[in-house]
Amino acid sequence: MKNNIGATDRRIRIGIGLGLAAVGVASLGGLLGVGTVVGTVLTLLGLALAGTGFVRVCLLYRLLGVDTSRPR
Repeated sequence: MKNNIGATDRRIRIGIGLGLAAVGVASLGGLLGVGTVVGTVLTLLGLALAGTGFVRVCLLYRLLGVDTSRPR
């Protein structure tokens, strides 16, 4: 698949994604009192954001016709 995530978008996705995943895992581990459902959702959302940042392809962007990468 053609990359559709640019460098800035990639850095933001990876940073926010890893942060959300860390908060989610901390919640699942009992360090935060927000519950297991919220912890699971945050972990999965964070991993999805970081994953799309690492592979530089976002399927939602593809469906909406958004491309933040620079033409090569």
